[in-house]
Parts: sequence; C-alpha cells; structure tokens
Amino acid sequence: MSAHEVFHFADLSEIRKKGMDLGLDLETSEDFSILAEPCRIGSKVAPNRFAVLPMEGCDSNPDGSPSELVCRRYDRFSSGGFGLIWWEANAVVEEGRANPLQMMLTEKTIPQFKRCLESSRETAEKRMGKQPVCILQLTHSGRYSRPHGEAPLPMFPQHDPILDGRTGVKEGMEPVSDAYLDSLVSHYVDSARWAYEAGFDGVDIKSCHRYLLSELLASHTRSGKYGGSFENRTRLLLSIIKAVKAEVPSSFIIACRFNVFDAHPYPYGFGEDHEDFWKFDPTEPMALVKALVKEGVSLLSNSAGNPYYIYPQVTRPFDHSSMGIPTPDEHPLESISRLFLFSRMVQKAAGEVPVVGNGYTWLRQFAPYYGAANIKKGDVAFLGFGREAIAYPDAPADVLLHGGMVASKCCVTCSGCTQMMRDHGKDGCIVRDSALYGPLYRAYRQAADAREGKK
Repeated sequence: MSAHEVFHFADLSEIRKKGMDLGLDLETSEDFSILAEPCRIGSKVAPNRFAVLPMEGCDSNPDGSPSELVCRRYDRFSSGGFGLIWWEANAVVEEGRANPLQMMLTEKTIPQFKRCLESSRETAEKRMGKQPVCILQLTHSGRYSRPHGEAPLPMFPQHDPILDGRTGVKEGMEPVSDAYLDSLVSHYVDSARWAYEAGFDGVDIKSCHRYLLSELLASHTRSGKYGGSFENRTRLLLSIIKAVKAEVPSSFIIACRFNVFDAHPYPYGFGEDHEDFWKFDPTEPMALVKALVKEGVSLLSNSAGNPYYIYPQVTRPFDHSSMGIPTPDEHPLESISRLFLFSRMVQKAAGEVPVVGNGYTWLRQFAPYYGAANIKKGDVAFLGFGREAIAYPDAPADVLLHGGMVASKCCVTCSGCTQMMRDHGKDGCIVRDSALYGPLYRAYRQAADAREGKK
C-alpha cells in the first residue's frame, strides 16, 4: 500500500504515470466511441454505456412516494444522458426503511411513481432522443433500519461485535427470526409487481453494503436455514429472485447489486480470507455470481465494503472522508484498482450478463478514459457513476455530445453528501448544487451537533 493522496492531476499522462508508478493494472483509451454504443439487458436495450448507480437522497415524501426533489434528481439524470438509471433504494417494508423519508413503493403510491418515471423518460427523449432503461432497487435496511425519527431500530441476522455498538444493537437483543425472513419474500414480490405496474423496466434485489440481504451472505454464526453454509446464507436472496421471476413478465429485468468483498473480519464478513480480512477470497462471491445468473438475473453490479464503517474507501475512494473516519493507508488509485479487479472477475463469471462497473468518481474528468478501456476489454459493460451522477448529472451528455467531461463540474469526493446522510438529512451535492444543498448541509450539521450535546 502507498500513502493516501488528494487528487491533483492536470492531464491524463500524469494520472496514468501515477498508476504505473504504483504498479497498478489501470488501462485507458482515448477512443470514447464505445461509450455511445447500445447495450442489451435481457429484452431491453440501453442506448449507451453510462449508468447511474443507486444513490439515495433520503428525500421522498413520508408515505414513500417521490417528492419534488426526487423527481428533480431523476429528471437531471435523464436529461444528462445516462443510458441506464438505477433508481435508489426502495424499502419493501416499513420497518426496513433506512430513514423516515426513504423511498417506498406501495399499491397506493403507484401513480406518483409512474408520473415521476414518465417525466424522467420524457426529459431524456427531449434532449437525447432516446429513453434510458430504468431499474428500481428493492431493499431492507436490516441493522441500519431507522424508519421513525432519529432512533435506530436495527433488525439484524447475527450479532457482530464490531458493528453492534455502532448500530444500536444491544446485548440481549435477538436477531430476526427465520419466520420473519420467510415473510419477506412476498413483500419483495409485491414491490416488484408494483414496480412493473409503475412502468419500471426491472428491479434490483439489493444485497450490498451490509444491509439485511448483504449481511445474510456473511451470517456464518447464525443457526437455522439462513446461516452457516453457503447454501443457507444465499437462500433468501435466491428465493426472492425465484419468486419475483415467477410473478413478473419475462421481459422484466431482474438485477442484483451485491457485495463481493466486505473488508470485515471472519466470521462476520463475506468474500475475505479467514485469517486476513484485507485479502480477497473469490470462491464464494464467484459461486454467487453463477448462482444469480442461473436463476435468471440479467444485470449485475458488484460493490464492496461498508460505507458506514471506518473503511469507506473500499466502496468509494475519496479525497476527504466524513467526520470521524480515518484517512486510509492506501492510495485512491489502489482502491480503484481493487474495485476494477472485482468487476473484471464478476463479468468473466457472469458471461453475457452485463455488469455495471464502479469506482470511477475519484478519477473525475479522466473517468471516461478508464471506462472506455474497461468496456473495450470486456471487463464491464457499463461505466457506473454514483456520487459523480449527483454532482455532475450532465457528464454523459458532455462526453457523448462534446467529447469529454469538464473538470470544474466534477465531484470533488469531499464526502459532504455522505455527511448529510450521517447527519440524518436530505442528500445532494454541496459543491456543484450549493444553492440548494449548502444551507441544508449547515442546518443538518447543527442539528447533529445538538443531538450529540455539542455547541
């Protein structure tokens, strides 16, 4: 590992040289034409290779329906030219919401979702001439559930001595039962059916970032049919996929965004060596990829780490992290190289099923050079943006219509958006959308300090 470094690169040659000096396998291409090519996802076709990764805004209406801010966000993505828009985390049950304003599609709110989705597609049609493929992420927040007010109400599959104290899990609290986990299958099916009725092209059965299904993948210490063996730990995820697929039309996409590497000590993590949790063990993650494909999943997006613990760079390399998070002992390009490796392995195991790559935001205006190279090599099918999409929703249009991204419009990986989520606020870019989110950031900081008894 090398020392952490803040982004300071003025041209492509400088950042390429840094990668080579670090001994990293990071290729670039100055031919962006492949980014404009369509990509088939099941029976649908995305018009280009730019994808929005699901980034939660914590700003839906109290009933879970899209607010004006939500519709504004997705109109900006569509107008910006993204060919695949992966809509943010949608709770399948009330108790599984990560915050009181998390998105939640119900039978009653289908019309509101439909209007927001139609507006987004019309916006894309007007500017880009084509409509994006739209996927809705379905989730249960598990130990990160906070459905009402400020207090956490964690629902966890196993005790974890590292995370319990941080997530409001107290001694004597019981993990969720097998019966409760059994009951969730029908809720995922309902949500998928409502998503189809609202007009979405597919749903993602979310299994990343230590939310409920993700933590189940690592539930080595749990007893019963959902813990212990690999078969048991993947049982609920695969059962949900099977049940959803049986309920919706064959044209409806079933996707999965999942962790391949938790960077969390065994027996509480997934995808790592049992002795050294910083060493990736691909055995179970690649077996999971093959199982997902076998069950009919037609779109994949791999992730890693836990953005709410002390190693967020495993998920999203940064210049500056949120408060209380230490600076990592590795260069951001090393973090990016690891994420690229995971995507390459997943794409190889997935065969023809497209994989959305991640880890590009820290690269700023040079991201298309790396994304184009990775797609040309067959390492991924899409260049995925998370924080970058929030900060710079016009990035695809600028690349496709004008030849490149503009440095002054890029995300600066300051973690301000992350801090707003940690402070229980609505989320957005405090740098590139400062008129709206700057005052909100300051208000949420003051409220968080007050809750913690700080002046």
